[in-house]
Amino acid sequence: MKRVACQGCAGAFSHLAAKEVFPEASFLFFPTFEGALCALKEGTADRAVLPVENSEAGRVADCHILLPESGAFIVGEHFLRIEHHLLGVKGANVRDVKTVRSHVQALSQCAKTLARMGITPYPAANTAMAAKETAENADKSVGAVASETAAELYGLDVLKRNIEDSPNNTTRFLILSAEERLPDAKEKDVLTSFVFKVRNIPAALYKSLGGFATNGVNILRLESYVDPLHFVSAGFFADVEGHPASPAFKRAMNELAFFAEKIQILGTYPADPFRRTLNGKRE
Repeated sequence: MKRVACQGCAGAFSHLAAKEVFPEASFLFFPTFEGALCALKEGTADRAVLPVENSEAGRVADCHILLPESGAFIVGEHFLRIEHHLLGVKGANVRDVKTVRSHVQALSQCAKTLARMGITPYPAANTAMAAKETAENADKSVGAVASETAAELYGLDVLKRNIEDSPNNTTRFLILSAEERLPDAKEKDVLTSFVFKVRNIPAALYKSLGGFATNGVNILRLESYVDPLHFVSAGFFADVEGHPASPAFKRAMNELAFFAEKIQILGTYPADPFRRTLNGKRE
């Protein structure tokens, strides 16, 4: 039985993702991502499951800033199809609801639908907490955007199902450990995530990435961010296909080191089979 740290509370989408990955685990809930990462560092939790990006709303958590300082390692990933439902107190109907509360990402993923329904959104700490507070307030005019599990846990009715704007709304979660766990170098479908900062010189990013092109290492994700302490140089979070032990990966990273600094590998881990599916529909 593993102890798995999640941000939010029972019924949040991080909880649902963690249950799919670790169905027999016990779950620890924290109000912040930092709290979940601290639980790993202190040994209170064996794993943490945190969202990193959504197909519609983009970046979820500032992992590029939190992870390098946390001492945690990425040991896996998991994709979860996100289904948002409009929840209300017992006896309410859709016409009663004038405002809804949910996590800002969830509200963003349902923005068009809520606008068409004439419902005003207000942000909350997370989806499940919004559901819990909606149940406690017992006001028919106030609803929540959350999962069906949250409705069951907190005694709410599902007033309208699948109000997300996109039918393929999906969130990617990272599975984190306090210890690095490298897959076998011979395994296929392996990803490596790392952060780096480019030197403040012309064409630094172009030159930094050249080694990946010439060595045939596929870059799956490249996202820039600004270090709050250093505005003059950009930092980047990258996901690439490949194992650090492979010759092509080593050559690419050696070339990266000529033009970049503060390179830190955050983890090497198996790719989720979801990546091999078409339009989010499993084969």
